[in-house]
Amino acid sequence: MIDEFAKHTLHGRLRRDREALLWKLDGLSEYDARRPLTATGTNLLGLVKHVATVEARYFGEVFGRPSPEPLCRWQDSDGSDRWAAADETRDQITGFYRRTWQHSDATINELPLDAPAHVPWWPQPWSDTNLFAVIVHVLGESVRHTGHADILREGLDGRTGLRAEHEEQIDEEARAAHRARIEQAARSAATLKS
Repeated sequence: MIDEFAKHTLHGRLRRDREALLWKLDGLSEYDARRPLTATGTNLLGLVKHVATVEARYFGEVFGRPSPEPLCRWQDSDGSDRWAAADETRDQITGFYRRTWQHSDATINELPLDAPAHVPWWPQPWSDTNLFAVIVHVLGESVRHTGHADILREGLDGRTGLRAEHEEQIDEEARAAHRARIEQAARSAATLKS
């Protein structure tokens, strides 16, 4: 009973964060979806591509159920899963992510939480694991990168949140006042510590 509850809960959270990550692309130009927004090149469409690749590997080859999507060998990964090439369309990348969901969902639905898994890129003794640990790991990756996407999107146009239906109108004046209060607190703390 607890296994099914745990599986259902974790899977539900994964589904929620998948949708949130894709939502971060809504309404953006091709340039804004792809452009590097950090010193390391992190970008919104690249986050989607990366999370899709992570999910495809973990719910695919780790369980001997290779993804139907073409993936390079994990040993040959060169970081190209973290950005979109000029000839890759947004629809191709988001389609890859959605198709990966179907394959991942089938793995999660068909296997028990204690189903054995082997993650060859994890060091021993952790490389031999199970579905529960893999779901938790992938959920952590998804949450982490969806959080990155949320911050990047806020930097682009101020939009934040988990779902479109809960998004509130941006009140620039209230945001500026709130930010100013936080800035003042930071400056005051720095003065006190000096």
